[in-house]
Amino acid sequence: MKKRILTNLSILVGLPFALAVQVADPAPKPGTEEFGLTPRALVQAIDRVEARIAKYMRGQGFEYVAADYTTVRKGMSADKTLPGMSEEDFIDRYGLGISTFYTGQPPQLSEGYSPAKVGLGEHNVEIFKNLSATDQVAYNRALFGENPGESFAVAIEGENFSRAGGRTRGAISRVFTEDQMKASYYNPKDAIINQDPRMKKALRKYAAEMRTQGLDYNHPDAVEPDICERLAALTDNGTLPVEDMTPEQLKALKKLQAHERRVAAIDFRLAEELFEPVEAAIEKELFAREVK
Repeated sequence: MKKRILTNLSILVGLPFALAVQVADPAPKPGTEEFGLTPRALVQAIDRVEARIAKYMRGQGFEYVAADYTTVRKGMSADKTLPGMSEEDFIDRYGLGISTFYTGQPPQLSEGYSPAKVGLGEHNVEIFKNLSATDQVAYNRALFGENPGESFAVAIEGENFSRAGGRTRGAISRVFTEDQMKASYYNPKDAIINQDPRMKKALRKYAAEMRTQGLDYNHPDAVEPDICERLAALTDNGTLPVEDMTPEQLKALKKLQAHERRVAAIDFRLAEELFEPVEAAIEKELFAREVK
């Protein structure tokens, strides 16, 4: 889930919006892809990261086939989608697809919905399946570190590399900047847009509406990390299979799933009502065209 709202932008803090835009105008406008990249730069970044993942995994004694742009992009596009189902329908039924699809199994062995599995590509899934159970654990520890399933495709789609680990994180850090590796990083285009008073007003309305729903979310970007943290605490960081859970843990998981569905539905509705119209208007002013 891409970030929508910026709480601050250090380079423009304290400046009126009109002046901030004037200051930013001489610089080239950011690209329209993730992390403010142009389409060409995104392709190049994906190729470089995947090549490094393959190199680093070989250094650990494992085979990994560098996924091409098309494969990674499919993983990115698989976020909150299933065949024949709109994003709204998906969210109503499955929330953000975090706790609602949790099994405790490696993403390579997932059935059905799994953006991480799609983004890894068929070759890497088959490589993993042919390993022994012990080697599978070691393989994913090397690839993902402490966060199983936090693949490159998942991380770049969410524009958040902070949870990426293992050789995946190592590869990303050699291609993207130190600032881009931080959870607080914002796409430059979004950062400019989110300084607009209209967007700040929308954020205040969002926080107020969440409070009326009895939810302690002041910011839309807080929802997904909160669900991830709750699930990690419940499942030993994603390593506890559902079949091994105690009755109390299963009850807690179902409660979290219900919470996720409810929060995601409210968040989606507020995004459509509050943020998307404002964002479209600001983008039209800044770019003289609609940014898709």
